[in-house]
Amino acid sequence: MNLKRVAIFLVAGLFFYLALYTWNLRTGFLTRMSTYSGLDSVGAVLRPGSAVGHAAGGFVERYLSLVGLKQENEALRQEIKALRLENMTLRERAEATARVEKLLGFPEPPDWRREGARVIAQRVGPTAILETILVDRGKLSGAQEDTPVICTEGVVGRVYRAGLTVATVLLLTDPASRVAVVGRDNRASGVIYGMGAGEQLVVKYVGLKSTIEPGEVLLTSGMDGVYPKGLPVARVSAVRREEATLFMDVQAEPLVDIPRLEEVLLLKRAVVPEDTRALWN
Repeated sequence: MNLKRVAIFLVAGLFFYLALYTWNLRTGFLTRMSTYSGLDSVGAVLRPGSAVGHAAGGFVERYLSLVGLKQENEALRQEIKALRLENMTLRERAEATARVEKLLGFPEPPDWRREGARVIAQRVGPTAILETILVDRGKLSGAQEDTPVICTEGVVGRVYRAGLTVATVLLLTDPASRVAVVGRDNRASGVIYGMGAGEQLVVKYVGLKSTIEPGEVLLTSGMDGVYPKGLPVARVSAVRREEATLFMDVQAEPLVDIPRLEEVLLLKRAVVPEDTRALWN
């Protein structure tokens, strides 16, 4: 019984297969279905891989884009730094040019000629115990000992020692400095003595009967044989009169802000007069 059923099932299956095969030959339906089904199967397999590939490609593109942006930002930062440095340099040059133009606009005293110099150091070498600055002009430029040194605000000092290309300037504030002065308003005469850095200047030999007031500007009198007449030196800060002495006790403050000096003027005689410094010393 079971063999009969198996035989019937096999015959029916064979008949169904032959019928289906014949129908497919006429219509081609099953062939097309298998083709489409195969493509769909392949697509189902490849689609996730394609998505992963696109995602990986997008990640690589974004990474390369970020790297490019980082490099571009770094280049822009370097360019900004360079522009800032150039701007600072140009501003410094403009300020230096303005200072030099201001110096060169300072009127030359009669029978004197001026020459610009740059301050290159302060309190250097064996003269560091003195209140000095070093300038880039020496004997080759005509600088000599006792050459007056000024700026647009007033007297700076005088050349203390001159080398071939540089010179040491003894400042107005040094205790070894002496400048003969006269009051601009009341014409009281005296001699300014330096008392050291940060200290008030002392004006000696101002007669007790002279007229001098705080705030008055003191000018060079030309009586010391070093400085030309009429250069601003200091401003009177205090005046004290004592009957027991022949002279007033007068203090003054320099007009020049020496620590901030960058350029100065050296004054040279156009016509060298007879030496009067021996009389002054």
